[in-house]
Amino acid sequence: MIDTTMISTDGGTLFATFALVALAEMGDKSQLVCMALAARHRHWPVLFGALAAFLLLNTLAVLFGAALTQWIPDQWLAAAVALLFATFGVIALRTTEDEMESDEKTVQRSGHSILVATFLLLFLAEMGDKTQLAVAGMATTLAPLPVWIGANLAMGVTAALGVFVGCRLLARLPIVLVHRISGAFFLVLAAVAATQVF
Repeated sequence: MIDTTMISTDGGTLFATFALVALAEMGDKSQLVCMALAARHRHWPVLFGALAAFLLLNTLAVLFGAALTQWIPDQWLAAAVALLFATFGVIALRTTEDEMESDEKTVQRSGHSILVATFLLLFLAEMGDKTQLAVAGMATTLAPLPVWIGANLAMGVTAALGVFVGCRLLARLPIVLVHRISGAFFLVLAAVAATQVF
């Protein structure tokens, strides 16, 4: 016979995790990164790269709890994130109008590289982030499976919203301006991450 108490408890855990993570991620750097990348590249590789990063991060958080962040020193993670963000920012700012004309073909050919770049950016940026620590903490006191499902659903929804806004931004703004805005945004994120190194 099915234990309805367990179902309601798990449902409550899933909903609570979803609500907590979704609120924490709204306007957070991961959503803004999805927005900036989707404004410059095809949206599907960005979305799939983000989802893959979140799935792995939440799996690690649930499996290993808060001890996960002890494996890699915070300064190393912050330095890697700063370097990646700075690289993306410089590339975006250095893109010329001549390169814009062939941008669509380049994006079509580099869908796989966009997915990988999105995955690496978000995986490193979110490693040890407040959301991952919250998921890890919840998994130590609540049923791990609904925590994992709720966290992935929430991060997937916020990433999809970011990608959607990024695509709409691309449709309404000149591509050169989008590159400049996203480049400046990535450099700001790089500076913030760099401060955590020291």
